[in-house]
Formats: sequence, structure tokens, C-alpha cells
Amino acid sequence: MHPRGACKCLHCGDIFEPDARNRARQRYCVKPPCRKARKAASQRAWLSKADNRDYFRGAANVERVRAWRQAHPGYWKRRRAAKGAALQDILIPQPPAATKEAKQDGALALQDLLHAQAPVVVGLIAHLAGTTLQDDIAAMTRTLHSRGRAVLGIDVGRPDYAKTPDRSKTGAAYAAPI
Repeated sequence: MHPRGACKCLHCGDIFEPDARNRARQRYCVKPPCRKARKAASQRAWLSKADNRDYFRGAANVERVRAWRQAHPGYWKRRRAAKGAALQDILIPQPPAATKEAKQDGALALQDLLHAQAPVVVGLIAHLAGTTLQDDIAAMTRTLHSRGRAVLGIDVGRPDYAKTPDRSKTGAAYAAPI
């Protein structure tokens, strides 16, 4: 393996680019079977050392584990309890109280008009209107909506926006003759 280049995986044999932080020691690629093979090889190497063969056996190691468990009571229980803890209490759905229906007067309510719009559109209209008052935003929304319909030729009921002047025949307003 070249210190700056790619190397061959010891498990699958594919060429791979090792991680820059571990380039000199990385011998396996990141594929799941190769990672399992690397872990198995690492465990074999660890167990092949004489000091490690009986690491988990014998009276001394049993005492070592008991001492650690006494020093860390409930270690294995804390994780399980934290995993099940909810950030919010579970709410039981309740049926809504009986309410009377509001009369429809034909016009949309101000709140309905604003909530029907995307927040970006409401924010843009508030920016253009220079205000955050719902009445002003609603008025500007109605004006922009009717102008948009007029531009698209949909709004025939509003004569002030329905016709656009033919600008190809006239010059710009207040333009001096040449």
C-alpha cells in the first residue's frame, strides 16, 4: 500500500481509498462483510496473546467484574429507562365540545384568508405592504389576487384591471418627442 494512494482490501480484494486519518493502518474497506471480517481478525489477534486468553475467566476476573458492578450500580438499567422516556406526555384524544356553526356571509373570514396562503406568500405580502397587520395584509392580498387574475385574463368582472393599454402604439408617459 502506498501511503498516499489506494490499497487492496484483505477480505474482498477490491481496491479502496483508505481514510486519511488511518491511512497507514487501514487494511479493510468499509463494506459490511469486510468490516465483519476485520472485527473477527481483530478478535483472533487479541485472543492469540497469552495474557488475553483467560481475560474473562477465573476468580480474579469475576471479582474484577463484581467490583465494577458495585461501583456502577444500575448501569445496564439506566439506558433502558432513558430509551423509553418520552419528551411529552401522551395525550388522549377528546371529542370537541358541541359548538354552533358560524353563519356564512359569503365572504371569507380574515383568518381563513391568511391561513389559506403559504407562510412565504404572507411574509412577502407583509414585506411589500410594509406592515404586519392582518387587515392590511388581507387588503393587499385581495388587490394582488385581482391584479394577477387580470394579467392572466381571468378577471372580467373588474374593468379597471381587465384591459391593459396597448403600449406598442404609444410612447412612454411624459416622454419628450424626438
